[in-house]
Amino acid sequence: MDRVVRVGISLEPELLQRFDEIIRSEGYTNRSEAIRDMIREKISQKFLEDPEAPAVGTITVIYDHHKGVVTDRMLHVQHHHLDVVGVSSHLHLDEDLCMEAILVKGKVKEVIALYNEIKSLRGILKTDLSLSSLSIKT
Repeated sequence: MDRVVRVGISLEPELLQRFDEIIRSEGYTNRSEAIRDMIREKISQKFLEDPEAPAVGTITVIYDHHKGVVTDRMLHVQHHHLDVVGVSSHLHLDEDLCMEAILVKGKVKEVIALYNEIKSLRGILKTDLSLSSLSIKT
């Protein structure tokens, strides 16, 4: 950061006290960094509203590998989205359940299309999508 612009805000004491409690519990040592992170998050969310915006993320999938041919179907779907799928990692949770973490990079609409295709497969128990914008670099 080459230069910093100072800004002032007015807050009710109770609001500031609750904010301080939260950021302290999250490990922040000062308000400025917490506020910067909140601003970055809001900007990232706005960029991610654009289906054409570049994004990176993780698709997390929990599934029962005994249900149908879910493992084969997941691999098939990923192979049809090689432009989005970077890498996947597999974790055996127990005798039946597996977890797959798929790292993705592409346009928001491409990542969401892959996510939707995976979550609709028979045998999938839970899916999560975590996206981050590539449009914010500060």
